[in-house]
Amino acid sequence: MGGGIAPVQRIDDPLFAHGFVLLGAGQPVVVAALDWCEIRNDAHDRWRTVLAAAAETVPGRVLVTCVHQHDAPIADLEAERILQEAKARAGICDLDFHERAVQRVAGAVRQAIRKPQPVSHLGMGQARVEQVASNRRYLGPDGKVSFGRTSASRDSWARRQPEGTVDPWLKTLSFWEGERPILALSCYATHPMSYYGKGGVSSDFPGLARKRRQADDPSVAQLYVSGCSGNVTAGKYNDGSADNRPLLADRLYRAMRAAWQATRRQPLDAIVFRSLPLRLEPRNSSGFTVADLKKRLHGDDRPFGRCLAARGLSWRKRADTGYKLDLPILDFGAAQLLLLPAESDVQFQLKAQQLGRDCFVMTMGYGECAPGYIPIDRAWTEHDGNLNDWCWVAPGAEGAMTRALALALKK
Repeated sequence: MGGGIAPVQRIDDPLFAHGFVLLGAGQPVVVAALDWCEIRNDAHDRWRTVLAAAAETVPGRVLVTCVHQHDAPIADLEAERILQEAKARAGICDLDFHERAVQRVAGAVRQAIRKPQPVSHLGMGQARVEQVASNRRYLGPDGKVSFGRTSASRDSWARRQPEGTVDPWLKTLSFWEGERPILALSCYATHPMSYYGKGGVSSDFPGLARKRRQADDPSVAQLYVSGCSGNVTAGKYNDGSADNRPLLADRLYRAMRAAWQATRRQPLDAIVFRSLPLRLEPRNSSGFTVADLKKRLHGDDRPFGRCLAARGLSWRKRADTGYKLDLPILDFGAAQLLLLPAESDVQFQLKAQQLGRDCFVMTMGYGECAPGYIPIDRAWTEHDGNLNDWCWVAPGAEGAMTRALALALKK
């Protein structure tokens, strides 16, 4: 689980792939949300290619996002092959299991498109989430900037500090046939972990909230996705105790229910799909050169360190060719649904809302996860320690992301 964080010992609750296929807007568009930590590099390609074939569309019109629970798999097929070829005594993912999972979801897609449901209206609603999200960044007792407020924070000082920059709103986008709701997609920006690394597979508190919301009305499909939350966790409100998981789930559930109650419908007249290319330069500083990564692959004492090196090499293999990621967007007129890559900082989600002006903008994170953290520039100058290992993009990504967002949200 977590690409080498901990081996599986038991299944506390099952993991799911939820999604939908939109027909009638040109070639079909697939949106798939997985209870996995990350899908990266050629694994991301594999998901898009297979689901595209199942939906009779092209890979560029398949949006795959991970909810990002850590007690769940990370998929990077090339990184796993790199480890195996180097006999590096570490593991990221099971290649056979990965393919079985892809094919199971593809089978569900093929079944779904045989029984399409008409959609006439779009619903939009939002509600504040109370006492869940907080920014990693806070000021320590000495007044210096710290980024140590993780998903589970036991530092009483860190937990007393203000929430910092977050997006407090959970948004729900829904599809209706007349007055009959069909599907609700909810999105909230926070790392989705209460605790992890103890061997129990789990969809964590978002999975519990989604399950409870689904039970409210079994006829309406409930989907949950994580927003841009590379620098947002539950650390201010969570000490990592097992009792906190249901508490966080309840707070998220209440916001999902409130957003539904606040939903306003309007006719859905047209859907436009577009996708922008996004180039993020690979990180090439000390410790992140190809030579340094190869050295770490063979020399790091920790299996997890060797996994980090393999993931970095997997990304460099494609990034060094000039590879560009996709920034896809579904434009419904009154609402826009975007997918940003990897662990994008919450500021990019807030920027998208600013650029969208009066539009209902829902920004999903954790698309192609190969880049790792995608920080705003300030995080580099303030020496965010989270960028020491799980970040494979060079400084300056903020400019590239902002320019791509401006183009994507331009009518």
